[in-house]
Amino acid sequence: MDISNVDAIYIVCGRTDMCKSIDGLCAIIQDQFSMEIDNALYLFYGRKCDRIKAILKEPDGIVMIYKKLTVKGSYRWPRDRSEVRNLTWREFDCLMSGIDIEQPKAIRTR
Repeated sequence: MDISNVDAIYIVCGRTDMCKSIDGLCAIIQDQFSMEIDNALYLFYGRKCDRIKAILKEPDGIVMIYKKLTVKGSYRWPRDRSEVRNLTWREFDCLMSGIDIEQPKAIRTR
């Protein structure tokens, strides 16, 4: 599994039922947002902001990745329930490091 070859990274901004399986998460992508799963990484979070599920399509199947933080903290996640947001690789790195991707600037300038 290699996520470095994906064309796009998307986050589903609203809370998702983390009991959903691969099929349930794929249904959200296709039915609710009318998007195809092809060569993209889709990120979902639930009620607890310390875990993420991801869906990735590979040539021979679909992979679900589950990450739960083992340290105290949480992911900073956009909350607009009605959207899927495209991320840059930099935003993805920030998100996975626990940095809020919605902050206007990391350093305040005067």
